[in-house]
Amino acid sequence: MIVHIALPIPRADYYDYLPYRQTGKQPDKGCRVEVSFGNRKLVGVIVGTSTTSAVAISKLKKISRVIDSSPVLDQHLLLFIRRASRYYHYSLGEAIATALPKLLRQGKPITVSDSVLWVVTEDGQSQLSENFKRAPRQWSNLQALQQNPQGLTEKQLDEQLPNWRPAMRQLSNKSLVKKMQQVQCTSFAPDMLKTRSLSQAPGLNPQQQHAVDVIHSFVNYSPCLLQGVTGSGKTEVYLAAISPILEAGKQCLVIVPEISLTPQLLQRFRARFEVCIVSLHSGLNDTERLQAWRQAQTGVASIIIGTRSAIFVPLKNPGMILVDEEHDGSLKQQEGFRYHARDMAVMRAQMLDIPVILGSATPSLETVSQAEKGLYKKLILDERAGGAMPPVFEIVDLRNRKLLNGFSTPLVEGISSTLEKNRQALLFINRRGYAPAMLCHDCGEVLGCPRCTANMTWHDSRQHLRCHHCGHTTRQPEVCPACNSIELVTAGMGTEQIEQTVKQLFPDASVIRIDRDTMSKKNSLNEALTLVAEEKVQIIIGTQLLAKGHDFPGITLVALMDVDQSFYSVDFRAAEKMTQQILQVGGRAGRGQNKGRVIIQTHQPEHPLLHALISQDFSAMAKMMLQERKEIAYPPFSHMALIRSAGVKQNDAEQFLVEAG
Repeated sequence: MIVHIALPIPRADYYDYLPYRQTGKQPDKGCRVEVSFGNRKLVGVIVGTSTTSAVAISKLKKISRVIDSSPVLDQHLLLFIRRASRYYHYSLGEAIATALPKLLRQGKPITVSDSVLWVVTEDGQSQLSENFKRAPRQWSNLQALQQNPQGLTEKQLDEQLPNWRPAMRQLSNKSLVKKMQQVQCTSFAPDMLKTRSLSQAPGLNPQQQHAVDVIHSFVNYSPCLLQGVTGSGKTEVYLAAISPILEAGKQCLVIVPEISLTPQLLQRFRARFEVCIVSLHSGLNDTERLQAWRQAQTGVASIIIGTRSAIFVPLKNPGMILVDEEHDGSLKQQEGFRYHARDMAVMRAQMLDIPVILGSATPSLETVSQAEKGLYKKLILDERAGGAMPPVFEIVDLRNRKLLNGFSTPLVEGISSTLEKNRQALLFINRRGYAPAMLCHDCGEVLGCPRCTANMTWHDSRQHLRCHHCGHTTRQPEVCPACNSIELVTAGMGTEQIEQTVKQLFPDASVIRIDRDTMSKKNSLNEALTLVAEEKVQIIIGTQLLAKGHDFPGITLVALMDVDQSFYSVDFRAAEKMTQQILQVGGRAGRGQNKGRVIIQTHQPEHPLLHALISQDFSAMAKMMLQERKEIAYPPFSHMALIRSAGVKQNDAEQFLVEAG
């Protein structure tokens, strides 16, 4: 027999090996094995077998070690990953590696994060005390397990029976007790799941109730677009929609674009449901990630909330897939195995024959197009929940206006008025650092990254230049590399510079900056969002981490510091992204009982898209943008492929592109 093994290398989908042993039970598809590949040892996954090979049998190596006795990837998940790898033209082995937690990729046992559970055997249950007159410790251990036939964890044994291990080993040798691996919910202790207080579901308005009723009617694969304006209560629809799924003992997978959305959603879901809920995102350590993965695989976790990579999590009893903020670019993996989690969610739901819900206030044009064709069911929520009113949008013309580090007089007055009313203000700019560029005042040379040619961003707090594309950092040069001038100046503004200016203008106000630089420590983002939600800060400065999904009733003013960069982008999706960003960020204002206000600073006040935004009718704008795309035959009315070339030597990379073209 020839074994096909997918290895985490960017070449063939699989390589042929001989079995670990010729007789006895062979490992199934989906099991991990260790093999020799050149002078390396690699961990791969069995994806098939055959009786022939394109390579001479004498040249094939044997499997070095079988890691799993049962598959870590079920047959559905293997097929799903295979389809994804073919769709995105990526090697099967690397796609499988993307789907596995790091500890499993390293060959660690799948039970490394499981709890150890001691249980009494059938023979042990019938034992009496007189059989242990000379072994009182053994009887104490056995009696404790007889009284708890469901078993006791090692932690529970430590609390009840000091120095229990030697006696337990003797009982195990007599086959009176046995040790088992148990997967437990790490979100809550088992007793906490039943004793915690649950919040009651609020009454749904007619639009929300209609959406829930339609979703409840779905039985098989049913793709659905839930388009609701910001603050319309899409999360409440999600919660009501999955309730019967959980009652049927099935699992729900919820995909969110940003890690910043995970804590708030977790809190909402845990407050509503008495089930095990886990999260999967980059903020977890390797053991925590494997624990959550195992809880999903074994069916212990009923709700799994995660970022884009969670689309590959194994599910024992899948019932529904939800994708929140389905338009968001963060759902697209840009490195290694490049995939779009939204599209993968639809593909996986189709293969599992279960409903998939795509939610957004500003859905992608691809999704809108599918809904217009009737391929997706479309549900509309065009009213804010709880009687909240939509915010008022104002355009501030920056032409011929004196600015203080990007702040116009109307904006300063708006912030002052907001603070006087004890409300919160959110200042948004999607550029972290102090300034997005540093250039020579004499010759105009912009300091670029030596590794990837992108512009370097100046970080004043750390006094260095950093590339936000590849991560390269360097100190500021003493002279211009092009003309040797010492006149190096910054251009543009980022969150650091805005924070400095705000503290100068409003020295008595409490200010917080939320971006990837300030939120790098574990739990720092969750703590910052809590401060904002509890209205313990007055002015919030943030990037796209705050652009969507958050519900902060105290924010009544939102200011978009600079939207003009989108007007000059060569990306054909720039107008769509700008529209989505402005409406999403603006939607953070006025979500409570107080009316919201959105200030848009621009040098292009006559731009038609800005005026269309005033009406906040995204459906009308999407129809206009789709018509433009159709006339020039751009996606979603055609297909495009991007070919990238990277190399140590620029000439080699360019030559490849020439040959590929």
